[in-house]
Amino acid sequence: MIFGFLLYLLPNLAMAELRVGFYNSTCPRAEAIIREVVQNRFKADRSITAAFLHMHFHDCFVRGCDASILIDSTPNKQSEKSAGPTLTVRGFEIIDEAKKALEAACPSTVSCADIITVATRDSVSLAGGPTYDIPTGRRDGLVSTPSDVNLPGPSFTVPQALQAFKSKGFTLTEMVVLLGGHTVGVAHCRSFQNRLSNFQGTGLPDPSMDSALVSQLNKTCGSGTGGVDPTAFLDQGTSFIVDNQFYSQVLRKRGILQIDQELGLDKSSTGIVSKLAADNAEFQRSFARAMVKMGNVQVLTGNAGEIRKNCRVFNNQRQ
Repeated sequence: MIFGFLLYLLPNLAMAELRVGFYNSTCPRAEAIIREVVQNRFKADRSITAAFLHMHFHDCFVRGCDASILIDSTPNKQSEKSAGPTLTVRGFEIIDEAKKALEAACPSTVSCADIITVATRDSVSLAGGPTYDIPTGRRDGLVSTPSDVNLPGPSFTVPQALQAFKSKGFTLTEMVVLLGGHTVGVAHCRSFQNRLSNFQGTGLPDPSMDSALVSQLNKTCGSGTGGVDPTAFLDQGTSFIVDNQFYSQVLRKRGILQIDQELGLDKSSTGIVSKLAADNAEFQRSFARAMVKMGNVQVLTGNAGEIRKNCRVFNNQRQ
């Protein structure tokens, strides 16, 4: 499914600088190079879609979509990568591979921030999700500190999560749609363990979770040994496909994370969940629009920031 998006959907501050085909004259094969890297990785590991959605969200929700999440910590200075919520983000080596190929073709031209956004778009499409045009022209940020990482947590209520999303310019409907990215996600047991046996100090499982799922997850989480924290798919049905089945799971009390299940319980969001569960085409259209908007959160353009040569290091710190 291919959806076109007019630039009037972009935040006003980004309109003048971001555009579809930004690299057409300076690096014509930029998006094709990124796509080739993502396709090759996807063939070997379909879970990279979840990895990129995770990375993209963490990047854009901290300092805007500026690739600050890619900076490595050093002995003298910690980066966003050292913050607790970021420790489960993965896929950095795929960004490195794409950047290396782009630097060979068009040195100092394509930003790491654009690589994240384009790679995420391509991985979504490969996983059965929508194919959509994404404006490019982002620049890379010059700051990456762990103290800036303040993200909505897995046990948030809908009002708490909405406050975080509203701060980035998203509506309730857009938040519910973006959380639909959990259709290909996984979560470590520590993120939902409290729902399985002692929910809110009751000594019992969360009553909003299907009892069969509780039993299944207890087995999964009990399998961890040697300090390993097992994971569970957030969509127990079509775990590697970007579709609307996540919402159907939520309506059947099979949401894994508390925030996911809350979407189906809160009066403000349950109708949105039901609508998306009933119409995959509507979910696909809405998800594409929301992802385009996500990619334009607090972007740097023009002469702001820089174009990193190495996505893991600020240019002024390169040896």
